[in-house]
Amino acid sequence: MRVVIQKVKQASVTVGNKLISAIKNGLLVLVGIESEDTENDIDYLVRKIVQLRVFNDENDVMNLSVQEIGGHVIVVSQFTLHASTKKGNRPSYIRAARPEFSIPMYKKFVAAMEDALGKKIETGEFGAMMDVALINDGPVTIIIDSKQKDF
Repeated sequence: MRVVIQKVKQASVTVGNKLISAIKNGLLVLVGIESEDTENDIDYLVRKIVQLRVFNDENDVMNLSVQEIGGHVIVVSQFTLHASTKKGNRPSYIRAARPEFSIPMYKKFVAAMEDALGKKIETGEFGAMMDVALINDGPVTIIIDSKQKDF
């Protein structure tokens, strides 16, 4: 499982000209799921995301987590995070899990994030063409792959 985390001043998801979710001051999390992913990958990533210290403290140092500031989170599924560009110029998405596996995993990821934060989080719409808008704060963008754990 791979995530791209962006610290945002605001973020939103629109599907078919309809705003379906929006947040202010928090994290936009793009998540890509592989068929080899397990609930251990979810647990690892949720723990890392919730505790990631990327928000400024009173001394203007990135020392606080989204949980500590009471920030918001929006999670958007994105199979293209597993694109392979080894051959040619057309990306291959063979590593991305099929919907019958990735939809339940995505729902488990969202539920685990809500449990960890103790509040509802916003989401995109799985499989839909989405317009994702954001104002990146910093900018701060971090990539974490659960298969490359740093112990």
